[in-house]
Amino acid sequence: MAGTGTSRGIITGINVTPMVDVTLVLLVIFIVTAKIVVTPAVPLDLPPASKSEEVQVVFSVILAPDGARTANGTPMADDRALIARASEALAADPDLRAVIQADGSVPHREVMATLDALKVAGVERIAFGALAKNLSDAPEASTRGEESP
Repeated sequence: MAGTGTSRGIITGINVTPMVDVTLVLLVIFIVTAKIVVTPAVPLDLPPASKSEEVQVVFSVILAPDGARTANGTPMADDRALIARASEALAADPDLRAVIQADGSVPHREVMATLDALKVAGVERIAFGALAKNLSDAPEASTRGEESP
């Protein structure tokens, strides 16, 4: 008799139930972890891919260090002018995206006032423009306390 313990012969039958149980548990674990890994941690509002014939309209607002503010190259005297210009652009293109490009010396309150003006105009998609830092402007290694090679 196989599996009774009294016979010392060859085992002729294997109980596969525990192996199937372990396999099913591992399958459930892999399915659950795959669902967690695929879900993004931060939901993003990404623009749809543009086609070669399609051009995305961007409403550009530039804040210069001297206090001048331009929208699509036109000087803006105050917030009301910016709101009017942004509303016109939004009426022409409902998928309008605004990009605020501010100099580093522009006060934070000016950037926030521009952001608020765009929101009042109804622009929902607003980004901040930035230029890559020029590595030649970086401080020398010796000034950071590192030894140069």
